[in-house]
Amino acid sequence: MYVKDHMTADPITVSGDMMISKAVEIMRKNQFHRLPVTDSKGKLVGLITGGLVEEKSGSQNTSLSIFELNYLLSRTMVSDIMIKDVTTTHADVFLEEAAQLMIDREIAVLPVVDDENRVIGIITEKDIFQAFNDLLGHRHKGTRFIIHCEDHPGFLVGVTKLFADNNANLESLAVYHSESRGTELVLKATGEISVENMTDILKKAGYQITGVAQTLEDGSVQHYPVGD
Repeated sequence: MYVKDHMTADPITVSGDMMISKAVEIMRKNQFHRLPVTDSKGKLVGLITGGLVEEKSGSQNTSLSIFELNYLLSRTMVSDIMIKDVTTTHADVFLEEAAQLMIDREIAVLPVVDDENRVIGIITEKDIFQAFNDLLGHRHKGTRFIIHCEDHPGFLVGVTKLFADNNANLESLAVYHSESRGTELVLKATGEISVENMTDILKKAGYQITGVAQTLEDGSVQHYPVGD
């Protein structure tokens, strides 16, 4: 997955000479909290966020009245308080690289720029979360099987062949590692075979199932007991 597949393309931007009050109005109207700041050629020069406005204006801890605060914001330009050293990414970067960059820099947003530093998109932590859910098919109808993984070649082939032999289509697959449970294989499958029958087939083949959850048509999730 690439950043370009999950970013908001052609995002709303503001200029450095715009008044903060206008930028706040744009954020409130469009229900988002960050705005890239660009020059006349569309090149990134800064970033402004709702949290930054609150911090710089002292709106959370101020003795100013709402009228005085609005007056202050109407006299302050975006360039006066914007973040100038902005961390960015590119559209063809792998999504996991962008996610790791956010983690490393402890930030929640990355403007996406081209080779000439023009803003072509923006990606936020919310987009990353949504991509994670899409990858695992969280809201898509189907059944998620969680199977304990043994560390030897061919393990994955054996599991997936059982699903194929029973006309179950695999929509997603992931491998997780944890200190407490070891390695687990998570498969999301659809097909005519029932959850109970597929579970029984996997168990009889010697696979240790640690969890089964079915996503229904309405998006709700039903968990099944796996037993021994």
